[in-house]
Amino acid sequence: MKTGELIKYLEDWAPKEAAWERDNVGIQIGSRNKELKNILICLELNRDVVSEAIKKKCNFIFTHHPLIFTPLKKLEFDKDNLIEKIIIHGLTVYSAHTNLDFTKGGVSFALAKKLNLQNIEFLQNADSNRVKIVVFAPEESVDTLSEKLFETGAGIIGEYSKCSFRLKGEGTFRGSENSNPVIGKKGSFEKVSEMRLELIAERWLLPKILDVIDRHHPYETPAFDIYPLKNENENFGAGCIGNLPAEMTPSDFYEHVKKSLRLESFRYSKGNQKKIHKVAVCGGSGSELLGRAIASGADAFITADIKYHTFHDALDKIHLIDAGHYETEVVVLDEVKKRIEKFINDKKIKVYKYTRSTNPIKFYKHKGDK
Repeated sequence: MKTGELIKYLEDWAPKEAAWERDNVGIQIGSRNKELKNILICLELNRDVVSEAIKKKCNFIFTHHPLIFTPLKKLEFDKDNLIEKIIIHGLTVYSAHTNLDFTKGGVSFALAKKLNLQNIEFLQNADSNRVKIVVFAPEESVDTLSEKLFETGAGIIGEYSKCSFRLKGEGTFRGSENSNPVIGKKGSFEKVSEMRLELIAERWLLPKILDVIDRHHPYETPAFDIYPLKNENENFGAGCIGNLPAEMTPSDFYEHVKKSLRLESFRYSKGNQKKIHKVAVCGGSGSELLGRAIASGADAFITADIKYHTFHDALDKIHLIDAGHYETEVVVLDEVKKRIEKFINDKKIKVYKYTRSTNPIKFYKHKGDK
């Protein structure tokens, strides 16, 4: 299996186009054309991660945080240079960052599952980034054409795939002397029984969709329309919201969060709810979703990197917990590992999760603690 095959699988799940526009996702260093050996998964890259990858004979490293975020102005190799080490050992480094944050089953979904939430859905769906494609085709061709369009990723609405609408009607045309009509004769006015086929798709799939129409539509000149949509996108979004299996008191819930995420401690401010049932989460920095969490009726909201004044905004409204950036994101690595192992299905290729922590933040307890 080539590294490019794994990358395609990852991007079918978490498309690069779903990422924040200023993000740098995808291949950081390496090639799509190398034979895949072992794989190491980590939250971010450092020298210890690279050393472990080399030791375990990995040639593919998956990271959540990109190694290269701002443009490099030069590459000057010195002692123990990280990029030089990656190149020398032929490693491919691949990052899925905000696209994995905004993807169903991604970071926030993994966090919600770790907290044993049920009926999980996006806290805030992505803004409109979809189109409706309408294609007119002969009735006998519409099944084949629709299947080819579904293969591009079109027709997915929430938990449903291969979604379309069909309406039977009559099409008319008259080809010029330079035409080569599949049905009827050039220069003649023709009436044909046709189907109107409608599908919804992410805007970034349009090149693939137009290519399918060009190659698989029977007509010399296919008729189709593309409509921009203003609907929120239920396939992508930020944060998650779900329900605990049973109500908890705030103190029991705090203990549940601490144990579930293996936290030493966390910062929080109290809400006015005596029982907690509905919980919103956002892996990493999600403070901007506080208003959405409150409006959605959540009793508690768990995220990271919360500012002082944001705690004030939440006070007596919702239980707000800062569980740490690393701690709320590292939970996704198990999901990535599980999906890659299922895709590869090859016992010769091992998938490892980095055995140590890359979290730079430590908690000072008292003199003598490390």
